[in-house]
Amino acid sequence: MLSAHQPYEHYPEFIKEVARSMGCTAQVASGVPAMCDGVTQGQAGMELSLFSREVVAMATAVGLTHNMFDGNLFLGICDKIVPGMVIGALQFGHLPAVFVPGGPMPSGIPNKEKAKVRQQYAAGEVGEDKLLEIETKSYHSPGTCTFYGTANSNQMLVEMLGIQLAGSSFVDPNSDLRKALTRAAVEKLIACTATAGKYRPLYDVITEKSVVNAVVGLLATGGSTNHTLHLVAMARAAGIVLTWEDMDELSRVVPLLARVYPNGEADVNHFHAAGGMSYLIHELRRGGLLNEDVVTVMGGEGFSDYEKAPTLDAKGEAVWQDVVSSSGNTEVLRSVDQPFSSEGGLRLMRGNLGEGVIKISAVAPQNRVVEAPCIVFETQEELIDAFKRGELDRDFVAVVRFQGPAANGMPELHKMTPPLGLLQDRGHKVALVTDGRMSGASGKVPAAIHISPEASKGGLLNKLKTGDVIRFDAEQGVLEALVDTAELAARPAAVLNREEQNLGRNLFGGFRDLVGISQEGASVFNSSIDFSKESL
Repeated sequence: MLSAHQPYEHYPEFIKEVARSMGCTAQVASGVPAMCDGVTQGQAGMELSLFSREVVAMATAVGLTHNMFDGNLFLGICDKIVPGMVIGALQFGHLPAVFVPGGPMPSGIPNKEKAKVRQQYAAGEVGEDKLLEIETKSYHSPGTCTFYGTANSNQMLVEMLGIQLAGSSFVDPNSDLRKALTRAAVEKLIACTATAGKYRPLYDVITEKSVVNAVVGLLATGGSTNHTLHLVAMARAAGIVLTWEDMDELSRVVPLLARVYPNGEADVNHFHAAGGMSYLIHELRRGGLLNEDVVTVMGGEGFSDYEKAPTLDAKGEAVWQDVVSSSGNTEVLRSVDQPFSSEGGLRLMRGNLGEGVIKISAVAPQNRVVEAPCIVFETQEELIDAFKRGELDRDFVAVVRFQGPAANGMPELHKMTPPLGLLQDRGHKVALVTDGRMSGASGKVPAAIHISPEASKGGLLNKLKTGDVIRFDAEQGVLEALVDTAELAARPAAVLNREEQNLGRNLFGGFRDLVGISQEGASVFNSSIDFSKESL
């Protein structure tokens, strides 16, 4: 049904064919749900989105429980699918694992033009017909959507973890090279099995050091804020504690080397054409920013294989060649000597309201500090309705609470982006504070997201009142309600009061009851993992 996974339709037969040619047998072990956050955006189904990661993890584990396999291939691309598969795969870490991508669709309407029309629609300047036209021209073909959201951040991360073939993330879905890379993925997996003589289990590939490499890649490319949840949960599934503090510290020293929408005008096809993952890794290695004492599914030691780019040889097979030593487009991808910024794209926000994260790489410096009265909402629809009534033409901090995983499954809140962006364009100082998510489309409006503890678990967002002044300083990482401490403590806490909707939501009530805090990955599995010093 979905464009990103449509190319996978014929992968199973081809994979079986390649395996047979090598004297091996391949089987489809299980399927996992692959919902699209873009399609469910602003709908009731979005409240199932984050927890679909846990369902994917469990479905992955169920498929592997038969104990029939020497190694595993994972076909996954989008937001929750790859993290869920990694979490599931790590329960069988004694088996080799290779992730197999599908590739992005060709470039369509420029992202800036799409964002402009969305803002015009929010302002009532164009109708639904114009909005549908622009969306159709943006998402027009099989393959992953081309902006640098969570799906494409996933592809970057599994390469940085060393569990996906070098340079394979952003190759066109229907090209000869894509097919050759899928064949090579089968061959590499078989080479990693114990029976092939060079046993390379997943637990040797995903280590503390490869997880740090993944964080470095996320920061250097300005990747999705969703990975402040997913990468933390993935690491914990491997028994590794990764914190927001770790990410913030790394962000202070890792330069921003890529500008891909929403951090720039380019899309992932432009990133790939400029040198892509191979050039990025070449520069990160040259800057001494990667752990080299890691192993990967490419078969070598260290990361040297990943600064080579795949191409076809005379027989139509995938081979890897050294990359050129300069970027093909310095507006998209730069060297460590001339980065877009000396720091990465994420920042930890702290104060009396709790802890959250912000993607500062997409926010212009003049918009990173806001001190203004807050307006409290409990749904994004409330904010949009207030905008339509003309009540938001002023400086303010929007507080949208009861959007955390325990409250309603932590949906993404993209519907607020066009009106808030429009208000900022009108010259108003605006910012967003929420215990919900904004994901890889976190854009030009400063947004402190994933606030933890969330409002429904005692976080002080539940004591704010409209009119309270909030200090929002993304440069210094400060998020503070300028309200007397005693007064704030004495206020009664707001209570979640929302009409229940079904459409599958009721099935996830147990997950909402069990889910952990955002800082620990917003996972229902953490309680089963012992992170004591003795266990590690």
